[in-house]
Amino acid sequence: MYDRVLLPTDGSVGVDRAIDHAIDAAGRYDATLHVLYVVDGGVVNAYSGDEFVDGAEGPEETLEETGREATDAVAALADDAGVEAVTAMRYGAPHEEILRYIDEGDVDLTVMGSKARSGDYRRMLGSVTERVSRQSAAPVSIVKTTVEA
Repeated sequence: MYDRVLLPTDGSVGVDRAIDHAIDAAGRYDATLHVLYVVDGGVVNAYSGDEFVDGAEGPEETLEETGREATDAVAALADDAGVEAVTAMRYGAPHEEILRYIDEGDVDLTVMGSKARSGDYRRMLGSVTERVSRQSAAPVSIVKTTVEA
């Protein structure tokens, strides 16, 4: 049923449970797990550059390092579970790059984490997970993790 399962990650706590679900789904269907990190262009472009001495210490490099660590950690967990995993890094608006990856990679299932928050946080719109789930032509499984405000 599924040959390619995508797990977009930002390395945050809200993705932890989604990692388990994505690895489980890939294992059940003998699918390849694609682990994607998007370097958010909005964060990089908003940076003034005044805080760091040289470009090697800037936000893009920091986000790339975070992305490598996050995708490598998931790939190692997948390997431990006997699941083939490939990692990828993209640059741009996260929801747009995830949707592009889904289309270009012919992804069968996307598993995404979502932080379930109480109170005012619930009313915030525009999350990456929400946008991807509304716009993706392929199935999207949303795995909620409760995060205290």
